[in-house]
Amino acid sequence: MTTPADTAPRIPEAVHRRRWAILGVLMLSLLIVVLDNSILNVAIKTISTPAPTGLGATQSELEWAINAYTLVFAGLLFTAGLLGDRLGRKKVLLGGLLVFGIGSALAASSGSPVELISYRAVMGFGAAFVMPATLAVLMNVFERDEQPKAIGLWAGGVGLAIAIGPITGGVLLDHFWWGSVFLVNVPIVIVALGLMIWLVPDSRDPKPGRIDPVGVVLSVVGLVLLVYGIIKGGQLADFTDPAVLATIGAGLAVLVGFVVHEKRSDHPSIDIGYFRNKVFSAAISALGLVFFALMGVTFFSVFYTQSVRGYSPLQTGLLMLPLAVAQLVFAPRARLVVNRFGNKATTTGGMLLIAAMLASFALLEADTPIWILEVIFFLMGTGMAHIMTPTSVVIMQALPREKAGSASALSNTFRQVGGALGIAVLGSVLSAAYRSGIEDKLPVAARDTAGESIEATLGFAAKLGPKGEALVGPANDAFLHAMHVTALCGAGVAVVGALVVYLFLPGRAPTRADKEEPDLVAADH
Repeated sequence: MTTPADTAPRIPEAVHRRRWAILGVLMLSLLIVVLDNSILNVAIKTISTPAPTGLGATQSELEWAINAYTLVFAGLLFTAGLLGDRLGRKKVLLGGLLVFGIGSALAASSGSPVELISYRAVMGFGAAFVMPATLAVLMNVFERDEQPKAIGLWAGGVGLAIAIGPITGGVLLDHFWWGSVFLVNVPIVIVALGLMIWLVPDSRDPKPGRIDPVGVVLSVVGLVLLVYGIIKGGQLADFTDPAVLATIGAGLAVLVGFVVHEKRSDHPSIDIGYFRNKVFSAAISALGLVFFALMGVTFFSVFYTQSVRGYSPLQTGLLMLPLAVAQLVFAPRARLVVNRFGNKATTTGGMLLIAAMLASFALLEADTPIWILEVIFFLMGTGMAHIMTPTSVVIMQALPREKAGSASALSNTFRQVGGALGIAVLGSVLSAAYRSGIEDKLPVAARDTAGESIEATLGFAAKLGPKGEALVGPANDAFLHAMHVTALCGAGVAVVGALVVYLFLPGRAPTRADKEEPDLVAADH
């Protein structure tokens, strides 16, 4: 059984008075961590361009530029949450922001794809200590009755970052070199550090117990091996490759070892008993599944808008605005829907809406009116808002307040691993479907490289000059077919998520009016 947080006021008055300002600082910190990934999405095409415009990164190197961040981030999230609970969340947050800022400055000055990948890993290290700490601090500056509203605004901040990222990236790439998409983080980090030192109180678990070094090492090694295997499978477009199977298998084996160790330890990093709570487990699984679907779609939609439709990075950023605006508008209000209809109905509805919108990507063609894509993005954002806020509230309120860092880290770990799985699995489906559609149109000698992605095919066609123009149509057709297949796979995953939350999340809690109604009926008789 889980122990719910206390309902009695426990927040010092001075902290309570500035709670909304503190939330603003936390959202600023969260903003740059999320913004960084969404900025990079629109810069992918530019970074793949040969020097001096870009770095001439291959498709594989581009995936690693994204995944080096995800790998380190996902691997360290859980440990970062534990350290925040023990050492103090403010200290961990400040340290994480500082490392993230330094990594951003180094990434901006990268001279090769390998350097960029290395510095992205440094940024992932810093970000791992920022994200769980923001939600853990939030749980310790708001009383329980205000937590759903605060978490809604926090989730809306994710939507804002998703909106600002591509637009900022597009503006920067229109006026400056590709490294500016990383350098922009530095001034934001400096402002966030100053405000944090001034406003944010420190908090920690008053009874943290001893650190569990074996558990920490097992969680890091297991998560890194699992995510690495998933990424490698996506790159090879073959999850049956022996090296891929061995890495994923080793990761799962280490994580099973972690669970067994935690069950037997007298000072575990995480009480495995929390997962016996079906509501907690369903909420955390739903987060992972929705990010699986969403990250996979975001990855291929950038190539649809830029490579097939011919939009610039800035225009692509603006096209994704409805997705973010919907999150920003509906995430803080999702608690009102939960109050009216309950967690089960709200989250299941959100999941089914996401599934329907993913399936609708299978209807998009090269000449589909662009407003249809805008409606799809808006409804996807609406669905996301009605999943992220309720599930985050359920997860954070299922564990005691003292364990806020661990609860936040667990939800973020599932979210990140789900996202990594989405990019890897749906990316490999996209790659395999595209390759099978374009291979017979390419010269035998060029099939391996030019058939890797639509960008690779269009790059090969450009080198051929006028002769290459004949490849553009078949490349677009092959990509659209691959996108349709991938979107339907993502929709299937979202339907599974809807089933999980429908079966295990609680329905609407009875209101005072519901409780009084039988008494009134009895009185009438």
